[in-house]
Amino acid sequence: MTLHYDPASGNALGTEPVVAAQSVGTSDSNSGFYRYGVKRLLDIVIVVLAAPPMLLVIGVLALVLALGGANPFYSQNRIGRNGRIFRMWKLRSMVVNADGKLEAYLAENPAARAEWDRTQKLKSDPRITRFGRILRKSSLDELPQLWNVLRGEMSLVGPRPMMVSQQALYPGEAYYRLRPGITGSWQVSKRNESSFADRAKFDLDYDRNLSLWADMKLMAATVRVVLRATGH
Repeated sequence: MTLHYDPASGNALGTEPVVAAQSVGTSDSNSGFYRYGVKRLLDIVIVVLAAPPMLLVIGVLALVLALGGANPFYSQNRIGRNGRIFRMWKLRSMVVNADGKLEAYLAENPAARAEWDRTQKLKSDPRITRFGRILRKSSLDELPQLWNVLRGEMSLVGPRPMMVSQQALYPGEAYYRLRPGITGSWQVSKRNESSFADRAKFDLDYDRNLSLWADMKLMAATVRVVLRATGH
């Protein structure tokens, strides 16, 4: 069953679509043929064409992770367009019981707690495994999200998928008008140096300037990030 998130109550609801409070329509100036048709079509075509080599890469990486004794795949609920909850998939880059380890680490390290509260990330994250660091630097851990793109829960380009627990920290509205993306303007920026709230500025700018050309530039920038191994 597909779940939806009601930000007012904090509860997961049934199968009827729920629109988050921040998602109040889309400006006419932002509407267009690309946004509502071509973008989704391109997502499907690119994923289908890329599937054979990507499945091979994912299979090899999953085997390496499995040989280490852990489930190679990790999934987590994220907030999608119009506040819809979906399950996002990644290759495992963290230890088992990562959430518990994070809370214990933050409780013992005030500086890390302050960093987490500001950015929702840690530059030195004790949850990430040695092989996981390689996956994250190369952004290979994101490859299973191609499945989310094929299902229509995500796009190749869009805002960084937001965790359910982060929704109250997000100060903007643009996120809810868009499908979250595997890559996007925040993802290819100096994201480790920005606060979580700064994401709303990136999302608003992307929403206002959404076009084929903008997506092409962001995908090109993503290739540079991957080749430089400067991922999260």
